Amino acid sequence: MNKPSSQTTAKTKSQADTAPIVAGLDIGTTKVCMVIARSHSDSIEIIGVGQCPSRGLKKGSVINIDITVDAIKRAREEAELMAGIKVEKIWVGVGSQNIRSFNSKGMVAIKNHVVAKDDIKRVLEAARAVALPEDRQIIHLLAQTFAVDSQDGIRDPMGMSGVRLEAGAHLVTGNLMGIQNLERCVQKAGLQVAGLVLEPLAASDAVLSQDEKDLGVALVEMGGGSTDIIIFANGSVVHTAQIPVGGAHLTHDISVGLRTPSVEAEDIKKKYGCAMTSLVEAGETIEVPSVGGRNPRTVARITLAEVIEPRAEEILHLINNEIAKSGYQELIGAGIVLTGGGSLLEGIVELGEFIFEVPVRRGYAMHTTGLKEVVQSPVYATAVGLVRYGAIQGKDSATRGSSIFEKIRTSFGQLLDGAF
Repeated sequence: MNKPSSQTTAKTKSQADTAPIVAGLDIGTTKVCMVIARSHSDSIEIIGVGQCPSRGLKKGSVINIDITVDAIKRAREEAELMAGIKVEKIWVGVGSQNIRSFNSKGMVAIKNHVVAKDDIKRVLEAARAVALPEDRQIIHLLAQTFAVDSQDGIRDPMGMSGVRLEAGAHLVTGNLMGIQNLERCVQKAGLQVAGLVLEPLAASDAVLSQDEKDLGVALVEMGGGSTDIIIFANGSVVHTAQIPVGGAHLTHDISVGLRTPSVEAEDIKKKYGCAMTSLVEAGETIEVPSVGGRNPRTVARITLAEVIEPRAEEILHLINNEIAKSGYQELIGAGIVLTGGGSLLEGIVELGEFIFEVPVRRGYAMHTTGLKEVVQSPVYATAVGLVRYGAIQGKDSATRGSSIFEKIRTSFGQLLDGAF
């Protein structure tokens, strides 16, 4: 077998080095995570990952700008050091606590009785033309399905003959002040915002398959301060919601129940926590640090599970109630996918299947190369999804190395390109 020539190898390396760089920043309640990737034509190559504990947010909203800025800087330094490259612009996740979403419809006459791109733009503009309070702005307009005259359920109406074009869309709006605080933190950390992305939407890009979206699926991102939900039906987003409870509430329960500091409670939760007492073997014990300089205590692991299980059940029941309230519970044929740091809790998938009565799995980032082993955790689902989303939405918004980003596309027609 002939070995590849040095010229061919150099060419391949050169192509890799010139691939656009895209970066994503997940600013959570308990952690700030940054991922840097090269955007190839057929894949996303992860080249840098950085993470830092976060204490400047509460339930996903910024409460201390300086602390948040410092966490972003630390995560950035770690990611850039690993990647060996500098970034200047970044795709930033927006948590659902700043979000209000709803479905909207638009209708227009087809100009020349054959659907053209301009007709699609106009009908989505009609769906977008809704009255909003002054303190809110549209972040996403996500096309759902179209109808041409009496024929509905159309995914792409381009080229179809008809008189009337209708469109359904899911509008995601953000709280202006909350978004501005988030952008200010990013800018003070020396970065420019390439775009804002709803966090569960970004996570869905990383962990869901198209088959799941087509069949119907609910993605549940279990964060530290809150839990985000996004529901897909027939390949489109139909519902988004947020529940103001998350992994931090479990940590607080452990801290109070076992009388141990919060930092130790978080460590205990990650190492020994279990959402179902029935999954804990009899006789298992753990060492629990005490407060006030007292000696550590030995506690039965089932005691820890007894503290965790009621809160885990409460969170899952709140999720189930929200899905039922959405009206789309019967359409999630592919079940429910749990992701985010909270989904790592032992027994949470099994407890979820018992409560939801549908298939449940844990969601990991898919379809990546490079440092894929580093990001093979639900903790990185949103950050990986942000770089995937940024690459798909427009490679012209990505930078090559430390060069200046191209101007972000702002025209509605260009936003439309990302709606399909």
